[in-house]
Amino acid sequence: MFTGIIEAIGEIAAVNEVGGDLKLYVRTGKLDLADVCLGDSIATNGVCLTVVELPGDGFVADVSRETLSHSRFATIKVGEKVNLEKAMLPTTRFGGHIVSGHVDGVGEVVSRTEDGRSIRLTIAAPASLQRYLVAKGSVTVDGVSLTVNQVDSDGFVLNIVPHTAQETILDSYTPGRQVHLEVDIIARYLERLIGVQPDHNDNNSQGLTLEKLAAAGFMHR
Repeated sequence: MFTGIIEAIGEIAAVNEVGGDLKLYVRTGKLDLADVCLGDSIATNGVCLTVVELPGDGFVADVSRETLSHSRFATIKVGEKVNLEKAMLPTTRFGGHIVSGHVDGVGEVVSRTEDGRSIRLTIAAPASLQRYLVAKGSVTVDGVSLTVNQVDSDGFVLNIVPHTAQETILDSYTPGRQVHLEVDIIARYLERLIGVQPDHNDNNSQGLTLEKLAAAGFMHR
């Protein structure tokens, strides 16, 4: 598990195809690897990757076909910068929100505008994920825990404060950039627990309602 608080910016050092999937070599910059062992997890642009080699200045990880089908790693290039976060510890300060590192889909930056000292990004999200996005709720974009400012019919709007822009790769994003999205895992579990089946073809579906929550015992009238 992760918190969505980025610890360092890394760089893709090598991308090798092996047996139909990929092996990535990531240089980790300032990320402290002293306590990282083989088999540990490191979120790389929001994707939970397992460390299989530790060459000294970074780590090597295998990327399965399943991960390739749900991320943009199939087209990642040597030299690309990536957000990095080590798996959280029980004693870790919980500064973001619960992040699993399992990408739900790929979105796209639609617009970028300056908003005072901040950056306002509008991101288009797959229709299947829009039901999980709520204003002032949490979303993970390339591994970064962010607050949704506004939700529209096609996606959502974010405000990137100067510190986040400085400590992540979000400052480099321009329209057309594809990004990894992970929605709030609590919303997914709650939907499953009360038996709501998402209709991805119906954008007007009510989804969770007060009546459904009450019927499932989550609230009392």
